[in-house]
Amino acid sequence: MSDVTLINELVKRQNELKLEIAKVIVGQNEVVHQIVMSIFSGGHALLIGVPGLAKTLMVNTISQALGLQFKRIQFTPDLMPSDILGSEILDENRNFKFIKGPIFSNIILADEINRTPPKTQAALLEAMQERAVTVAGHHYKLDLPYFVLATQNPIEQEGTYPLPEAQLDRFMFAIKLDYPTFEEEVNVVKSTTSDFKPEVKPLFTAQEIIDFQNVIRKMPVADNVIEYAVTLVSKTRPDNPLSNEFVKTYIDWGAGPRASQNLILAAKTNAAFNGKFSPDIEDVKSVAIGILRHRIVKNYKADAEGITEEQIIKKLF
Repeated sequence: MSDVTLINELVKRQNELKLEIAKVIVGQNEVVHQIVMSIFSGGHALLIGVPGLAKTLMVNTISQALGLQFKRIQFTPDLMPSDILGSEILDENRNFKFIKGPIFSNIILADEINRTPPKTQAALLEAMQERAVTVAGHHYKLDLPYFVLATQNPIEQEGTYPLPEAQLDRFMFAIKLDYPTFEEEVNVVKSTTSDFKPEVKPLFTAQEIIDFQNVIRKMPVADNVIEYAVTLVSKTRPDNPLSNEFVKTYIDWGAGPRASQNLILAAKTNAAFNGKFSPDIEDVKSVAIGILRHRIVKNYKADAEGITEEQIIKKLF
């Protein structure tokens, strides 16, 4: 199949995917769009929202609709790295045998990722970056496609461990979930308190998703679009000559080069979803908030004055 045909096919298939997800998930269209975008870009996503907004159900439904293997890890303060990666055991013949942990799957739901100490959070780092894990000196490749979709509850701070910056940076998107509208909540209550159980059909194979990811990476990007993305990221750094007074006043640390890479990758995916064969500056702008939100560190002044990350990012355009 030619690249042009593949892009046209992707437009059709991702719309079908969103309709399939909508059988179970009411509303949250922008959230679903960003998760699907991060999957086809080959990135990971962090879902931030209060309990009861169907974060777990959403990830489960998306994995079913994509036809991928799905595992859920509930992060707790006593979770150990071996509980995620797997461990070596002595079998009946007194030989060491490796038992794979839940990380060996296509989609990993890291539920309440900030509930576990940094030692266990770090067990995910190699898997997220290299798509491989090292256990007891042995290197194991993970099956592709591979995504970590983590959830985080912003309310509770007691008994939680903030994610290290290096790990936050590995997430392509930080996606905020808001409460549903009145009409959406009415529909949620109607559908979840009856005996109707919607059936989600798998629409893709693992190989098809890899093919779509490859064709998105092959998309050409004009130099001015790449320069715009890099300029946007440079503006988040307070000591950079390109940054404005607003950034210098309210930000301690800006985004790193991984933000520029992710901006272009996500812009390519956004363009492909809209049937375009090359991203433009509008595509970069439309994905900027989700990609930069978790990569800028506000100072106390911003917190004291109630300045949000979104307000800061909008000042960069």
